[in-house]
Amino acid sequence: MRIVITGGAGFIGSHLCDRFLKEGAEIICMDNLITGSMENIKHLFSNQKFSFMEYDVTNYIYVDGAVDGILHLASCASPVDYLKFPIQTLKVGSIGTHKALGFAKAKKAVFLMASTSEVYGDPLVNPQKEEYWGNVNCVGPRGVYDESKRFAEAMTMAYHYSHGVDSRIIRIFNTYGPRMRAHDGRVVPELINQALEGKPLTVFGDGSQTRSFCYIDDMVEGIYRLFKSAENDPVNIGNPDEKKIRDFAETIINITGSSSKIVFGKLPADDPKVRCPDISRAKKILGWSPKVPLKDGLRSAVEYFKSLNLRSGGVR
Repeated sequence: MRIVITGGAGFIGSHLCDRFLKEGAEIICMDNLITGSMENIKHLFSNQKFSFMEYDVTNYIYVDGAVDGILHLASCASPVDYLKFPIQTLKVGSIGTHKALGFAKAKKAVFLMASTSEVYGDPLVNPQKEEYWGNVNCVGPRGVYDESKRFAEAMTMAYHYSHGVDSRIIRIFNTYGPRMRAHDGRVVPELINQALEGKPLTVFGDGSQTRSFCYIDDMVEGIYRLFKSAENDPVNIGNPDEKKIRDFAETIINITGSSSKIVFGKLPADDPKVRCPDISRAKKILGWSPKVPLKDGLRSAVEYFKSLNLRSGGVR
């Protein structure tokens, strides 16, 4: 296989580069590095089957020779990023997806689009099934990310039906693990780093809102299986073990051995009250379900962030 991964220097994208190389594929990693990092892929540069292109996929995409698959992960996925880069977030979800789909059509390649649980918005049903249409505020602060992904899904299906592109859509629920940025605004790195630095753990609202957390190894396995499948409709990939955020913060305090306390802040606008995937389709179609227990995954993440702190001269 010869695979192009857009957003390949990002958190999930870099792990997918690892996985497809392990399967014997040749990888072309594309990233404009607006949120991705060369640190995530520097270990791959000695591999002759890996190459990197610093490129903005909202421009015309060209790669010489045959391409068997495109995994489109280019996006500003964290709240810090999409609030800082709202226009870029909308452009990569719309124009970037259009360019990537045109590239897939020209190459007759399988196209996998990384969507998100955020297409469900602040859901009125729990857990969320793929058939649920969502409850999204299109003009709220989170709308630039939510609507960019909803548009990208619609564009992907249009290319599938109109041009016969062999497409896949994965709806990614909260994922965590090594290579996340230390302060990217997502709950896992923020709480872990606050605990490691001895700072109060910030929980928004009263902490009764729920999330579910999938370890990166499980996520990569789900994405790989979906790519290799023949399923064209959206598939949820995530961990259905739903946790209240205040309970999750206590778990992180226990794992890190921190003396930090929990403090409560104002709930951000349109913050979802619940978030939990129904993974019945993934189980049936892909034979997939998450395997890594939360505490095991969090211990791995804590060790990673400890190593970042040491490299940056942190005290812990």
